[in-house]
Amino acid sequence: MRIFRQLFDQESSTYTYLLGDSEQGEALLIDPVFEQARRDIALLNELGLTLKTVLDTHCHADHVTSAWLLRQRVGAQIGVSHKSGIVGADRLLKNGDTIHFGKYFVEVRETPGHTDGCLTYVLDDESMAFTGDALLIRGCGRTDFQQGSAGDLYRSVKSQIFSLPETTRLYPGHDYNGLTVTSVAEEKSFNPRLGGDISEADFRGYMDNLGLAHPRKIDVAVPANLRCGEPVDGTLPDDEPSWAPLTYTFAGVWEIDALWLDEHRAQLTVLDVREPAEFDGPLGHIEGSLLLPLGELSERVEEVPRDKPIVSVCRAGGRSAQATVLLKRAGVTDVANLSGGMLRWRAQAYPVVGGSEN
Repeated sequence: MRIFRQLFDQESSTYTYLLGDSEQGEALLIDPVFEQARRDIALLNELGLTLKTVLDTHCHADHVTSAWLLRQRVGAQIGVSHKSGIVGADRLLKNGDTIHFGKYFVEVRETPGHTDGCLTYVLDDESMAFTGDALLIRGCGRTDFQQGSAGDLYRSVKSQIFSLPETTRLYPGHDYNGLTVTSVAEEKSFNPRLGGDISEADFRGYMDNLGLAHPRKIDVAVPANLRCGEPVDGTLPDDEPSWAPLTYTFAGVWEIDALWLDEHRAQLTVLDVREPAEFDGPLGHIEGSLLLPLGELSERVEEVPRDKPIVSVCRAGGRSAQATVLLKRAGVTDVANLSGGMLRWRAQAYPVVGGSEN
């Protein structure tokens, strides 16, 4: 089965797209964002997918790509346009190239105009296309920097995107109004810049008079993206917790497994956020744990010791996951959730205080 996910970065209003083959376990990412690499890896892990390729639609001016970071962390290859000027990629892509993920693939279409190296990626059955900034929902990318050309963009959209079937769903690189998807038919009819009977001369006039300020991150983003997002010093960001082997979930929670917790309980504060009746109920509780119900945590957070890393615990891992969020807001940095809660702890036969035999 083919897997598709549309992900969003709030800071830059960037869409990242994951395409995967659930049977062969392979995936690719289009336009990933540096700060979201941990999120994207977590989703891949949860879906059981190996990231084979990272694709950028162009050299972005508003965010830094995570292409280099993902190659360092999971071994993915990087694909960019041969006209982009980007160095360090594994594949320099040209019109008609294909990038496979399992039994599926996307085809490369060169769509310059926003930048000279813009690419659109078309799914093998032409049901979906990922247009980057060449074509947005009821708009398009600007053409006033990075070798931009209104004429080139007009011809790119007309020949490479509007030539697709009218039912093809189009997924843009950004949207600033909460819109997520459009279609060839919609944009041909309703795009105020490129739809209907708009001529190339009309389009040039429109684009030459936008009067937009330059993207605020352009001085940082473009130099970094010309290196596939590699930091100047070439080192990986030091943002992984070091106090325990934790797993980051797509929900944004750090989790710890029961075995490590059991072996290191003396070095941790175990915070049980269940109600008192549960704490002393059939599941029992972990020896030495501190009881502080989730509903009282915000008001009593100062009672939580800060001298050791904290592991939050509940029945199944839901309330304790929220507890980690509340603790983070209160300034606690070393905190993790017990994956599966007391249900999994008991099922794996770890010791408890109290509780019933069944």
